[in-house]
Amino acid sequence: MEKQNTFVGYLLIGIGVFFLFKHLKIPIVTDFYSWPTLLMMIGIVFLIQSSKTKHSNYLFTGTLLLGLGIHFHGVKHYSFWIDHWAVYVFLVGIAYIVQSLKTKKGLFTGLILVGLAIVFISSIQLPDELLWMNDIVTYINTYWPVALIIIGILLLKKK
Repeated sequence: MEKQNTFVGYLLIGIGVFFLFKHLKIPIVTDFYSWPTLLMMIGIVFLIQSSKTKHSNYLFTGTLLLGLGIHFHGVKHYSFWIDHWAVYVFLVGIAYIVQSLKTKKGLFTGLILVGLAIVFISSIQLPDELLWMNDIVTYINTYWPVALIIIGILLLKKK
């Protein structure tokens, strides 16, 4: 129960600081008065909780929420920010990698997801000598649901 109280305590402190800054209208943090900031704060609380309680599943959740908050904030405030669906795949891959630092599991999955995301994101603007990658990306975009079905069946059949 103490671990749950610690999590709620950190969460309440973070939300309290958010609304206090919003109420005080501190000019340096005005860009952060939005829901992505709340996502970032909840992610940070999960990461703090993970370091305090040694629960590695909080690492995945915290990294993903922090990453999503940073991404949504970046899309809203920075014109150079990439708004592509593969960013979400990238964030899940990063979350797997961060969790694998503690659990020693999921590193390969994380690296595959990050690699795929980089390929998909970089396929937006390719130099002429790499245009063949567009065909591969189109093929993957078309048939990725089949790959998910096959992977799901394999996982169900695996003992």
